[in-house]
Amino acid sequence: MATKSLKARHNGLAEKNEQLKILNGGVFEEGELPYFKDKIALTGHYPLRPKKLEIFQINLGYMCNQVCEHCHVDAGPDRKEIMTRETMQYCLEVIRNTGAHTLDLTGGAPEMNPDFRWFVEEAAKAGIQDFIVRSNLTIIRANKKYHDLPEFFKKHNVHVVSSMPHYTRGKTDKQRGDGVFDKSIKALQELNAVGYGLPDSELKLDLVYNPSGAFLPGDQVAMEKDFKKALKEDFDIQFHHLFAITNLPISRFLDYLIATDNYEDYMYALVEAYNPSAVENVMCTNTISVSWDGWLYDCDFNQMLELKVDSKIKHIKDYNEDILNDRDIIISQHCYGCTAGAGSSCQGTVA
Repeated sequence: MATKSLKARHNGLAEKNEQLKILNGGVFEEGELPYFKDKIALTGHYPLRPKKLEIFQINLGYMCNQVCEHCHVDAGPDRKEIMTRETMQYCLEVIRNTGAHTLDLTGGAPEMNPDFRWFVEEAAKAGIQDFIVRSNLTIIRANKKYHDLPEFFKKHNVHVVSSMPHYTRGKTDKQRGDGVFDKSIKALQELNAVGYGLPDSELKLDLVYNPSGAFLPGDQVAMEKDFKKALKEDFDIQFHHLFAITNLPISRFLDYLIATDNYEDYMYALVEAYNPSAVENVMCTNTISVSWDGWLYDCDFNQMLELKVDSKIKHIKDYNEDILNDRDIIISQHCYGCTAGAGSSCQGTVA
């Protein structure tokens, strides 16, 4: 293993091209860490190609009421990037004509976009069958204008996918900030009160677990049982499923890995846990990711690295599904994160 430290060349959050240099070389000697493209070629998956489009994932902006240490979006209160209504109109036009059945709204905190509610209502009219909103929960308690979000979600049968690092206060607040746990618990109780997460309810409430350090998530099924038991016993909270998502070595989490001298070990852990059966169902094969300013990406991780789709169609205003389907998916070393262990996607494990 090479021993050259990355700290000297990494001052604060890495620029996108610097992140790619680190991922594709960094401290590793030539051939020391196999390239992801060579790994998937062994099982006939290179080049990685899209399947039928099922999920239209839209990032409504990087503004967030939290600053989480693992956040691959680098979201926070100071971020000004926000999707405009004009770009939303382009998205709605595509929704009316695409074969995608699921609209997955992300951020930052997507609810902080001033046109969030309008967009959800218009997308419902456009024929979306399944709404997903990725909520950090605390936004519901952030201020009075968000307090009715549980009722709004219920009205439009929104599938709420909520970040919840752990069922204990200490581990949650360590990753996401002081007071986050208590606000999250209150928000979950309010969602339960309107029917979300109950055993026979069609109002879907799922939680997302990201590891709080430089390690891979444990077994998703076992963790779900632990979360359900603890949250029910301690707070009378119920939810449907837990999604275990591997932290990818980009953006704020890459900063953390380098600052703590864990980058090399973490990359080796991802490679050693590589599971070829997970490649078949990685999210980039059935999803298109749209950035706040309308650019198209294979996934939201590529979005953070500014790796636009490998197609002559690169922006939502020029959308053409047939042309987009005839492309190779852009991959790099960070893709090991989606194929380690049971695999990882925005919907949890894939293998």
